[in-house]
Amino acid sequence: MSIELEQTPALVVIDLQTGIVGYPTAHPIEQIVANSAQLAAAFRAKGLPVVLVNVAGSAPGRTDRGKATGRAGGQTLPAAATVLLPELDRQPSDITVTKRTLGAFLSTDLDAKLKEAGATQIVLTGVSTTSGVESTARSAYELGYHVAFVTDAMSDLLEAHEASIAHQFPKLGELGTTAEVLELLSAR
Repeated sequence: MSIELEQTPALVVIDLQTGIVGYPTAHPIEQIVANSAQLAAAFRAKGLPVVLVNVAGSAPGRTDRGKATGRAGGQTLPAAATVLLPELDRQPSDITVTKRTLGAFLSTDLDAKLKEAGATQIVLTGVSTTSGVESTARSAYELGYHVAFVTDAMSDLLEAHEASIAHQFPKLGELGTTAEVLELLSAR
């Protein structure tokens, strides 16, 4: 694992919000939130973009999982479930994006906001590894961003999390830890 930071990387924190963090994950959600918050503070201290993404509903498509759970596509989450966690310490300078899809690029203005900020790389954290994080990474990669995954600042169900890290993420970007990213930032 080895992350390199571009001149202007943007931290992109996926779905760390009140209605999501109660789901079971392979790694304690408190640690995922703490690592993401620590990274956000470090990025802000260096004047680098921080993007806080929340999800407000689902895409309209029909799925087998939706059929099994009785949840049709196109559902809207209650407003209380979409609130970003206070530990992230949202700042006026942060870029915020609300999505209704798995990834943070499709049907949002995230790409335009990142380009306006001069970002050429995204550093990803959040939940869930195989949905929001991976979908955002795929779009970012296809849009030409360098992608970095902070593997100890994201989680999902154990098998799913490990499969993305072992098989998908190396095809899309670089992998590293919170400590490695913080060390790179402090060396600037």
